[in-house]
Amino acid sequence: MKIGLRIDADTYRGTRDGLPELYRILRQRSIHASFFFTVGPDNMGRHLLRLARPKFAAKMLRTRAARLYGWDILRRGTLGPGPVIGRRLADTLRQASREGHETGVHAWDHYAWQRKLHGPAIEIQLQRAVELLTDLGTEPTCSAAPGWRCDDQVLLIKQRFDFTYNSDCRGHSVFLPMVNGTVLRQPQVPVTLPTYDEVVGWGGHGGVTDDNYNDYMIGLLQEDSTNVLAIHAEVEGIHASAMFESFLDRATAMGVEFVPLGELVRAQAVTEVGTLVQRELPTRDGPVACQQAQPAETPETAS
Repeated sequence: MKIGLRIDADTYRGTRDGLPELYRILRQRSIHASFFFTVGPDNMGRHLLRLARPKFAAKMLRTRAARLYGWDILRRGTLGPGPVIGRRLADTLRQASREGHETGVHAWDHYAWQRKLHGPAIEIQLQRAVELLTDLGTEPTCSAAPGWRCDDQVLLIKQRFDFTYNSDCRGHSVFLPMVNGTVLRQPQVPVTLPTYDEVVGWGGHGGVTDDNYNDYMIGLLQEDSTNVLAIHAEVEGIHASAMFESFLDRATAMGVEFVPLGELVRAQAVTEVGTLVQRELPTRDGPVACQQAQPAETPETAS
């Protein structure tokens, strides 16, 4: 069984403190993963405005967000632009490539993306992130939309970049996205497993806690299906690093192999076609892009 391992770095703190720990954890186990970087200003403190929304407030309380993200998140971008992560922590980002990991774009401004960008702003954000990572010597080969906030417009804009694949949605298998009857050339590698913040503390999942989280996650792995896990530098790289190490060791002892997402693409001829639909997940605030299967017969493929 293979698990595609995706690692998102959303914030300055996660990049500074979480990524070095994750590099260590993976290096000790000879595991490679796909890292997706937020490289522009850390304005995540502005998310506090969303506390007026019941689902977001409930999530913050359920996951005890302050222990995950630190109290310093309160000032990130609230009294002016936050620190530009890629300039302050350039060597930390370069380390991913030096250690043989895949590197990709998560966002320029994670907060702005989740607030729903439109039109030219999407391309500008992607272009800024690609240019900065390339200038750092870490040219991105893939991308992953923050918070799975993606639609057909985003997919079409990403076709203008040299991404070998994208990971913009939730779903069940690697597929080629179709927009307006045309199959796009960049495969989608959906996340198939829930994230830590989606299940911990939620009674609907049987009362998942830090003590039984690994048991719960291992129980979700499927032998003959695509398994893609997304973790966060802010969580598994800091607060839950020991728990993540235990998960890796237990899964490896079961015969599981952790691989970058690109390996899941290269290991097969991707022929399945699907579209993106917007759905609400019980423990996330706002809709996320989800895979919807389509018939295999399609009229044309984009170049």
